Formats: sequence, C-alpha cells, structure tokens
Amino acid sequence: MKHAAIISLTESGRILSQKIADHLTGYQIRRCCFVRHTDPQAESFRDLSVLTASLFAETDALIFLTACGIAVRMIAPYLRSKLTDPAVIVLDPSGSFVIPLLSGHIGGANALAGQIAAITGGTAVITTATDSSGAFSPDCFAKANHLIITDMRAAKEIAAAVIDGEAIGFRSTLPYPALPAPLTDTASPRCGISIGSDTSIAPFPVTLYLIPRNLVIGIGCKKGTTADLIRAAVDQALQAHEIDSRRIYAVASIDLKAEESGLLAFCSEHQLPFYTYSAAELMETEGDFSASEFVKQITGADNICERSAVLCSGGRIIMKKQAHNGVTVACAEKAMVLDFERTNS
Repeated sequence: MKHAAIISLTESGRILSQKIADHLTGYQIRRCCFVRHTDPQAESFRDLSVLTASLFAETDALIFLTACGIAVRMIAPYLRSKLTDPAVIVLDPSGSFVIPLLSGHIGGANALAGQIAAITGGTAVITTATDSSGAFSPDCFAKANHLIITDMRAAKEIAAAVIDGEAIGFRSTLPYPALPAPLTDTASPRCGISIGSDTSIAPFPVTLYLIPRNLVIGIGCKKGTTADLIRAAVDQALQAHEIDSRRIYAVASIDLKAEESGLLAFCSEHQLPFYTYSAAELMETEGDFSASEFVKQITGADNICERSAVLCSGGRIIMKKQAHNGVTVACAEKAMVLDFERTNS
C-alpha cells in the first residue's frame, strides 16, 4: 500500500482534506492540519518546513492544499531525482484545480491528480508534454508495465523525439500487442526501446533499456537466521546466476516464517512485500521441485523456497534451490504481456 500525506493550512483546506481522505483509494492517508485548523482525526503541526522535511522521505505522495509557491518553497531543498522523489500535488482551496508539480509519470502524480480531481469535481492540470499532447510516454509505459528505467537521459531523449514526431524503435523479449504510434518493430530509427534483461546489445544509437520487474525470490531458513546471512545467501545466488536484483518485486516463504525477524528485516531493507503460504498450499503447487523429506517432516512441505516462489509469482522457476549457510533461495519469473493501454501499475 502506498502512503500519501494531505497537508492543509486553513479551515477550508481541512474540510477538503477530509473529503479527499474519505474517497481516495490505493493510498494509506495521513491528514496533516495546521494547529489552528485541525480535528481529532488529523495530525496537527506548527512548522510546515519541519513537517515537509519528514514527509518527503517517508511518503509516496504529498498533497498540498496551499498556494503553489508555498509548496515549491517547501519541497525545493529535498529534490533529488524523478526516480526517487515522491509525487507532489497542489490544490487550490476549492479543489477546482489539481496540479501535479513533481514526479508526474514515475511517481504517479499525474494519475493521482486525476483521481483527486474526480473526488473534488475539479480539473487536473497536466503540464507534461507527452500527456498534454496525448503522445506515447516512455515513463508512463514503463511504470504501468512494471519496467525499470535504466537511463533517464535516454528516456528524456526518447520523450523529446516523440514530441518532435520521430519514429521510435521497439524490441522486446516479452510478448506485446500491436504497437501504437510512433513505435515500430520493423525499422531501426535513431532512438528506440529495448525490453528484456539483456542490456549488452544496443539495437539503436540511442537505446532505452527497460528491465522487467517480474521475479519473486523464495527463501527458506532456520529460526533465528539474521538478515545479514539472508542477504549474503540471496546476493550469492543471484550473482552466480547473473540475475539482476532490481528485477525482484516480492519475497515468499512458508507461513511458519511469517514473523521471522531476519526475513522481515531483509524485506524491509529492500522495500519488498513478504508473502507466506501454508504447507498445504505449497504442496498443492504444481512443478518440478527439489524435494527434501527432512524439510517435509519439520514444516509439512518438501520444499519451501522453490514452491513459494512459484506460488507467489504464478510463473516458472528460473533458479532452483541454492543453499548457503543454512539459507535456501530460489527464483521464479512471473509471465508478463506488455499493455500499451494500461495507465496504472
């Protein structure tokens, strides 16, 4: 679940913040109201700059019910990269205009602005060039299809080429439907997109590599195994099989490990969701797995890491069980089909 904070300074802002919080879906909401205009359901604050400093690093979206100038001055000291900065949105006091200021594509501010405008009955004021012209956006496409952008300079150059009317080459190891303009898979123009895990070959003079984030690692370990040991085992296994760790989107195991502190710390460190399954669910999972009678006697399932990775991903094993210092690691790949109509990840 993503986290968003709604910041208001006035009484009308407080009322509007409650309306947005009541209807906005897909986010865990924190309402932050200036101390003179607050209510029991909100967090009160006195210093907006101190509040912004803490929220900027902790939330996925900041929604300011303030003047644009106030919001800009508050976030300016913390701006780093469109790959990491949160979405930032500003609303006028009536909610008539909803303006994404920061991270419109990758951070999801443009899409969030549309959601909020639907709640307030206002207009989302989108200023990014590809959106305002209705053109293909590599940023939006990548985010919606769980693809990792490897080079923002190439992404910017391709976005500029789209606006200039250039054809954009397209190569993919993943299946895809008919290509929308200006993408082409039958020519080799100046700029192009390459989708897959191999970044060693550049099919275009300017190539934007988009790497699919569709791998689940299954982990088994002894009780009390530290996060350091788990990290070392995972790193060794992935490196030995030349698997890019950025492609991992989840960790899976048996429900006996649901409160295992080392696993929880490892997942928290890498900001990965952790899914667990019962022994019965794991044993019902179909596939060619490495079986261990000893593990079955202890846990009820003859394999933890491979079965949980497959069950969680719904895909296939690409790295069978690897053991290191009492930790077992496996990796499964979720099947993906690219979608040019999808707007939200």
